[in-house]
Amino acid sequence: MKKRSEKKIIVVTRETRIDDLRKRFTSLDQLSFYIERRGGRVEDYLAEDHTYKESVSSLENRLLPWGRLQFLDRAYLPNFVFGPEDIVVVIGQDGLVANTLKYLTAGQPLIGVNPDPSRWDGVLLPFHLEQIEEVIPAVLSGKYGSRSVTMARAKLNDGQEILAVNDLFIGQRTHTSARYFIESGGLREQHSSSGVIVSTGLGSTGWLKSLIHGASSLTAVASGQEGDSGLPPVTLPWDSEQLYFTVREPFPSRQTQCDLVFGSVTREQPLLIRSLMAENGVLFSDGVEADFLEFNSGAEAEITIAPLKGNLVSA
Repeated sequence: MKKRSEKKIIVVTRETRIDDLRKRFTSLDQLSFYIERRGGRVEDYLAEDHTYKESVSSLENRLLPWGRLQFLDRAYLPNFVFGPEDIVVVIGQDGLVANTLKYLTAGQPLIGVNPDPSRWDGVLLPFHLEQIEEVIPAVLSGKYGSRSVTMARAKLNDGQEILAVNDLFIGQRTHTSARYFIESGGLREQHSSSGVIVSTGLGSTGWLKSLIHGASSLTAVASGQEGDSGLPPVTLPWDSEQLYFTVREPFPSRQTQCDLVFGSVTREQPLLIRSLMAENGVLFSDGVEADFLEFNSGAEAEITIAPLKGNLVSA
């Protein structure tokens, strides 16, 4: 007989694409017209929604015998306080794992469950529903495999801070020209750019990879070569004690420079940025623009490796 744990199991879920659209349209006909007008198929949206909700229901039934359950929608993550003994189960896409991991400030174990393996690759979702009844008792007993995930931390001069599992973005809310001073390794410049991206090891295969590929391709074209420049990809292990920063579209002028546009960030060598933006300056993480810190004139950010690593349960 299964022994029910006193620990709370928090299940993090998300709305499906069609859930969001249902808030905007009063009928299925209107919703279908909107989707199909943009080249989509409403049947695909409905199938995704059905599979996801069936998976969530199945997960609930599989977890109930093991402990107290609490369901938490992604929208409430920024204001939710996880207990130090909580076990967290995320069912969704990879991005939901990243969005959740940075709020587990006590290193609580996170179990990623892939609700639809035929649809999602699930790099951060190593478990299928059928495996959950084997994984949960191992995690409850503390005898489980895990992968450490390095996070970035941005701390402002007013004491506010934010963590990132994949990337930090520093710039304008509207992604227009951002003005700031940047300092790294004893070098300091004034910039006008589309913002600064700071990527972790986990994020090095995402936004950073895209930026590096675009820059190397432009370099190759400008030098008259075909294809890309042949530069090796810039990637890091998930638990790397290093971050990379990249400046997007730096603009040289009489006041602004473009030499300090790429480099590494370590505990010993943090990245310092001081805002020169009168308004709309922001600092947010992992693509969640709604959860941001204001970064206007007078704000200074120190960006480095977070003291705590994420604890992702592995297969």
